[in-house]
Amino acid sequence: MAKMGVKWRVARLISMVSWSVLLASMFASAERALKQQASTETLVEASGSDYLSQLLDLLWQSDLSAYQHVWPEMKFNFQIVLGTIVGFIGAAFGSVGGVGGGGIFVPMLSLIIGFDAKSATAISKCMIMGAAAATVYYNLRLRHPTLDMPMIDYDLALLVQPMLMLGISIGVAFNVIFPDWLVTVLLIILFIGTSTKAFFKGVETWKKETIMKKEAAQRLEAAANDQDGAEYNLLPGGPSNATQTEDNDTEVSIIENVCWKELGLLFFVWVAFLALQIIKNYTTTCSTAYWALNLLQIPVSVGVTLYEAINLYKGRRVIASIGEDGTNWKVHQLFLYSSSGLLAGVVGGLLGLGGGFIMGPLFLELGVPPQVSGATSTFAMTFSSSMSVIEYYLLKRFPVPYALYFTAVATVSALIGQHVVRKLIILLGRASLIIFILASMIFVSAISLGGVGISNMIGKIEKHEYMGFENLCKYDA
Repeated sequence: MAKMGVKWRVARLISMVSWSVLLASMFASAERALKQQASTETLVEASGSDYLSQLLDLLWQSDLSAYQHVWPEMKFNFQIVLGTIVGFIGAAFGSVGGVGGGGIFVPMLSLIIGFDAKSATAISKCMIMGAAAATVYYNLRLRHPTLDMPMIDYDLALLVQPMLMLGISIGVAFNVIFPDWLVTVLLIILFIGTSTKAFFKGVETWKKETIMKKEAAQRLEAAANDQDGAEYNLLPGGPSNATQTEDNDTEVSIIENVCWKELGLLFFVWVAFLALQIIKNYTTTCSTAYWALNLLQIPVSVGVTLYEAINLYKGRRVIASIGEDGTNWKVHQLFLYSSSGLLAGVVGGLLGLGGGFIMGPLFLELGVPPQVSGATSTFAMTFSSSMSVIEYYLLKRFPVPYALYFTAVATVSALIGQHVVRKLIILLGRASLIIFILASMIFVSAISLGGVGISNMIGKIEKHEYMGFENLCKYDA
């Protein structure tokens, strides 16, 4: 029953994201179809025709664009100092929760530094990439908190990362097409839902940790005269105390702690996507070659995901970080979890955030320990965020000097944040701390990004600016 409950919770989480993105896409397609239909209608009532024309002109004018990039001059001033401090804090907490910190970076870049919303989104991806790379480097030396395996679950990453990469490409295109108001609505709905689920998961884990700590104290007291002392089995990612073995906090060499075959497949997907993106840059947007190169991403990502899914289904591979539940997989489960990677990529590319906002809560629902959940989602984000950076660079969406500076800030901050929080978990015996950081980051992101988006919408309405969908085929960076 517990396993069935997990399935339903995961299904609800994914269905919520799916409907949000799907409805937005259907809305965009429907509006364009209506415009084409309206242009061919010759006998309609004047009042209805005028109303429909005004509505379609508001939402879709192929020759107009609301996007004008704003890149402030890079110089040392109060804005740079304040932005550095905010970015440092966001990267430190975001890297720990496995969400990247984009929900803090985008408002900081927009409100404090002065970038336009879409340029801020692109630079935030650069910062997420730097923080994710630093976090992966830190975690590559660590072992699982309770099992004899690396902190990063490579099989879990291999199941979701290829589809995450495909989703990123789709999301970046949506970022160009979708108007800011629609992005804001999707963001608020998604983040409020995921932060709430993550918070309740944190409360549940906290209660379990409290029970285990009390049981451990009772056993230690009862066996006070026993030379061997008392031991108890820790919850996955649960409390750390004096009875914890040294292996749970052992650092090993990176070479010994890497699953090279899985890592090689992940790099294959990344290199294949990179090659396709570079070649696509030399084609005309919306040409036959352009769409052919886009479609070639599908067999690459789906092929590697199918390879891992078949191995999991036949029992040749296991997702060891969730114990026995990671050995018996059904077809619908594998489809559900790999699809979540696609959705995480679409949301990440669209909003300029790390896919960890989706993957983190999902992994926790699967029963993955908080430390492993954060490490694995960040590992997958390293590939996806670097691909987003390349795509945004090819679209000329950000100034390189600013991107390099804030990427360096995020990298240093992530290393410090990982070290400090790891020590706190050992000291307090509360791995649920990671879950609460995750929930807090998502909720703060919903408030900050939602507030910025609503403010921008009000400003455009007052100025009577174009607020419709952009034309990808006529986009000029």
